[in-house]
Amino acid sequence: MVSNRWIEQRATITQNASASDLAAYFGISQTALPSVNTETAMQVPAVWAAVTFLSSTLANLPLHVYKNTKDGPEKQSGGLSAILNQAPNEETTSYAWRKYFWTQVFTGGRGISYIERTSTAPVAVWNADPTKVKISRKANKTTYEIDQTPRMAKDIIDLPFLLKSDMLSSYGPIVSGQKVIQLALAMNEYGSQFFAGGGVPPLAVTGPMPAGKGARERAQQEIYESVKAARDSNIPIANMPPGYELKPIGFDPAKGQMTEARRFQIEEVARLFNLPPVFLQDLTHGTFSNTEQQDLHLVKHVIAQWAKAFEQELNLKLFGQKSNVRYVEHNLDGLQRGDFKTRMDGLAQGVQSGLITPNEARSLDNRQAMDGGEQLFIQGATVPLATQEGVTPKTDQGVTDE
Repeated sequence: MVSNRWIEQRATITQNASASDLAAYFGISQTALPSVNTETAMQVPAVWAAVTFLSSTLANLPLHVYKNTKDGPEKQSGGLSAILNQAPNEETTSYAWRKYFWTQVFTGGRGISYIERTSTAPVAVWNADPTKVKISRKANKTTYEIDQTPRMAKDIIDLPFLLKSDMLSSYGPIVSGQKVIQLALAMNEYGSQFFAGGGVPPLAVTGPMPAGKGARERAQQEIYESVKAARDSNIPIANMPPGYELKPIGFDPAKGQMTEARRFQIEEVARLFNLPPVFLQDLTHGTFSNTEQQDLHLVKHVIAQWAKAFEQELNLKLFGQKSNVRYVEHNLDGLQRGDFKTRMDGLAQGVQSGLITPNEARSLDNRQAMDGGEQLFIQGATVPLATQEGVTPKTDQGVTDE
């Protein structure tokens, strides 16, 4: 229970409050905070939203194989491209493979898949449960034991959230942010119990108490039954014995700023994943302009960085350290599919500026190629000023040419 002295000192709670401060503010004992693991953490809506949003977004990005030629990069089809972008094995789609992989990264802190080869050519990619993989390093060689089978690092796609100093184990957002998640779980439980009790805070009975332990317990039970009957009947009136009075000794969640504290927990969870809060459905401080800027922040500072890390890991493990002929790359244009007007304007500008052909633009939306659409076009409205009729150019000395 929180003392009256604490209530007097802390009429409000600030944004700089620690997890222990917030816990004490709501009368939650630190020793009673729930344990945190992946299963319990995913019961916090903000954590669930962060993990599912990031993993789904990264899994949704098109993933292609390119080959460097004298005419520039050439997108490959079939073979390895089909494995990565369509189905990595006979049981899993590319989206499902990557969704599981990224979910492990953003929960336990590590995603692991292993490559199945015939001779040296990759023929399939399979996910592994990172919690059951044993990683060891000896003589500058890292070995992964999966299902009691040792595998070399060159056959393992391994992406940690953040490596520890031993370069083998990794930090995960859930373990690293367990205090924040503990408090969110505790507040969920507090709110659940409060409203399950009809919104009635803990009460103290004042008045002449009967002598004897049994008599006190019977009086307490009778008063409880009276309050419960009033709650169940939706009539906010409880019959009390003469001379007795009920006084609340718990917090009113509204006065205790519980709503504000829970909203602050969303911001804390967003920091764990480096996500703008708007992507955790928190529009408290959202406006039309800053929401758009947060969208740019997401692509530049979150999605693009994780996509780059995954690309480099795939390129190293699929093609080797010294290969520079083929490479894997995400197409981040897929993030624009939800904004039809912006996408169409961008494609039109690319075609009119001679950057892409009309058929390349059509293929991005899975439209069939058209005759004559393989050549580049450019707007002809921008021409040298001196070629226009009636304009006389000047020399460097400012003298008109004759």
